[in-house]
Amino acid sequence: MSFLILDTSFLVAFLQERDEFHSWAITVLKANEKNLITCEAVLTETCHLLCDRLDIKKRLLSSIDAGNISIRFSLDEEAGSIGKLMDRYRNIPMSLADACLVRMAEINHESAVLTLDQDFKIYRKSNRQMVPAIMPSR
Repeated sequence: MSFLILDTSFLVAFLQERDEFHSWAITVLKANEKNLITCEAVLTETCHLLCDRLDIKKRLLSSIDAGNISIRFSLDEEAGSIGKLMDRYRNIPMSLADACLVRMAEINHESAVLTLDQDFKIYRKSNRQMVPAIMPSR
Protein backbone atom coordinates (compact mmCIF):
# COMPACT_ATOMS: atom_id res chain seq x y z
CA MET A 1 0.00 0.00 0.00
CA SER A 2 1.29 3.46 -0.78
CA PHE A 3 0.99 6.41 1.55
CA LEU A 4 1.60 10.12 1.58
CA ILE A 5 3.91 10.84 4.49
CA LEU A 6 3.21 14.25 6.01
CA ASP A 7 6.09 16.50 7.07
CA THR A 8 5.90 19.41 9.52
CA SER A 9 6.36 22.04 6.82
CA PHE A 10 3.53 20.56 4.77
CA LEU A 11 1.17 20.39 7.74
CA VAL A 12 1.88 23.99 8.72
CA ALA A 13 1.23 25.16 5.15
CA PHE A 14 -1.93 23.08 4.91
CA LEU A 15 -3.34 24.20 8.25
CA GLN A 16 -2.59 27.93 7.99
CA GLU A 17 -4.64 29.71 5.34
CA ARG A 18 -2.20 32.63 5.30
CA ASP A 19 0.77 30.43 4.46
CA GLU A 20 2.17 31.10 0.98
CA PHE A 21 2.00 27.35 0.16
CA HIS A 22 -1.50 26.76 1.54
CA SER A 23 -3.15 26.56 -1.90
CA TRP A 24 -0.43 24.22 -3.14
CA ALA A 25 -0.97 21.94 -0.13
CA ILE A 26 -4.73 21.79 -0.74
CA THR A 27 -4.20 21.04 -4.44
CA VAL A 28 -1.72 18.24 -3.71
CA LEU A 29 -4.07 16.53 -1.26
CA LYS A 30 -7.00 16.76 -3.66
CA ALA A 31 -4.90 15.27 -6.47
CA ASN A 32 -3.67 12.31 -4.40
CA GLU A 33 -6.19 9.85 -3.06
CA LYS A 34 -3.71 8.01 -0.85
CA ASN A 35 -3.69 7.30 2.85
CA LEU A 36 -2.06 10.04 4.92
CA ILE A 37 0.46 9.04 7.58
CA THR A 38 2.89 10.79 9.87
CA CYS A 39 4.64 10.33 13.22
CA GLU A 40 4.45 11.87 16.67
CA ALA A 41 7.70 13.81 16.17
CA VAL A 42 6.14 15.66 13.21
CA LEU A 43 2.98 16.36 15.21
CA THR A 44 5.05 17.71 18.09
CA GLU A 45 7.00 20.05 15.79
CA THR A 46 3.80 21.17 14.07
CA CYS A 47 2.04 21.97 17.34
CA HIS A 48 5.15 23.81 18.56
CA LEU A 49 5.19 25.99 15.44
CA LEU A 50 1.46 26.64 15.82
CA CYS A 51 1.82 27.38 19.53
CA ASP A 52 -0.58 30.32 19.56
CA ARG A 53 -3.22 28.66 17.36
CA LEU A 54 -5.21 26.30 19.58
CA ASP A 55 -7.99 26.15 16.97
CA ILE A 56 -5.61 24.81 14.31
CA LYS A 57 -3.99 22.32 16.70
CA LYS A 58 -7.44 21.01 17.64
CA ARG A 59 -8.31 20.65 13.95
CA LEU A 60 -5.12 18.61 13.44
CA LEU A 61 -5.99 16.34 16.36
CA SER A 62 -9.53 15.97 15.03
CA SER A 63 -8.10 14.78 11.70
CA ILE A 64 -6.20 12.07 13.55
CA ASP A 65 -9.21 11.18 15.68
CA ALA A 66 -11.37 10.89 12.54
CA GLY A 67 -8.82 8.60 10.88
CA ASN A 68 -7.92 11.05 8.11
CA ILE A 69 -4.29 11.00 9.25
CA SER A 70 -2.76 7.88 10.79
CA ILE A 71 0.26 7.50 13.05
CA ARG A 72 2.08 4.57 11.47
CA PHE A 73 5.43 4.66 13.20
CA SER A 74 6.85 3.39 16.47
CA LEU A 75 9.99 5.07 17.76
CA ASP A 76 10.29 2.21 20.26
CA GLU A 77 10.86 -0.18 17.35
CA GLU A 78 12.90 2.15 15.14
CA ALA A 79 15.18 4.02 17.57
CA GLY A 80 18.33 2.23 16.38
CA SER A 81 17.65 3.03 12.73
CA ILE A 82 16.74 6.62 13.61
CA GLY A 83 20.01 7.07 15.50
CA LYS A 84 21.98 5.81 12.49
CA LEU A 85 20.18 8.22 10.16
CA MET A 86 20.76 11.18 12.47
CA ASP A 87 24.45 10.25 12.73
CA ARG A 88 24.79 9.92 8.93
CA TYR A 89 23.28 13.39 8.41
CA ARG A 90 24.79 15.11 11.46
CA ASN A 91 26.33 17.82 9.24
CA ILE A 92 22.91 19.04 8.03
CA PRO A 93 21.81 18.36 10.98
CA MET A 94 18.85 16.00 10.66
CA SER A 95 15.99 16.51 13.10
CA LEU A 96 14.28 13.65 14.87
CA ALA A 97 11.14 14.29 12.80
CA ASP A 98 13.06 14.20 9.50
CA ALA A 99 14.82 10.99 10.52
CA CYS A 100 11.46 9.41 11.34
CA LEU A 101 10.08 10.43 7.94
CA VAL A 102 13.06 9.00 6.07
CA ARG A 103 12.67 5.78 8.02
CA MET A 104 8.93 5.74 7.23
CA ALA A 105 9.83 6.08 3.53
CA GLU A 106 12.20 3.12 3.88
CA ILE A 107 9.52 0.98 5.51
CA ASN A 108 6.69 2.06 3.18
CA HIS A 109 8.43 1.50 -0.16
CA GLU A 110 5.90 3.09 -2.51
CA SER A 111 5.25 6.20 -0.44
CA ALA A 112 6.25 9.82 -0.88
CA VAL A 113 6.93 12.56 1.65
CA LEU A 114 4.86 15.73 1.33
CA THR A 115 7.21 18.53 2.33
CA LEU A 116 8.54 22.01 1.72
CA ASP A 117 11.89 21.05 3.27
CA GLN A 118 14.71 21.08 0.71
CA ASP A 119 16.75 18.69 2.90
CA PHE A 120 14.64 15.87 1.46
CA LYS A 121 16.57 16.38 -1.80
CA ILE A 122 19.71 15.43 0.16
CA TYR A 123 18.43 12.59 2.34
CA ARG A 124 18.65 9.04 1.04
CA LYS A 125 16.72 5.99 2.10
CA SER A 126 18.41 2.63 2.37
CA ASN A 127 21.72 4.53 2.00
CA ARG A 128 21.50 5.39 -1.71
CA GLN A 129 17.93 5.83 -2.93
CA MET A 130 16.36 9.26 -3.13
CA VAL A 131 13.46 9.76 -0.76
CA PRO A 132 10.42 10.26 -2.98
CA ALA A 133 9.22 13.75 -2.11
CA ILE A 134 6.43 15.92 -3.36
CA MET A 135 7.32 19.58 -2.94
CA PRO A 136 6.49 22.83 -4.66
CA SER A 137 8.82 24.15 -7.31
CA ARG A 138 10.65 27.23 -6.13
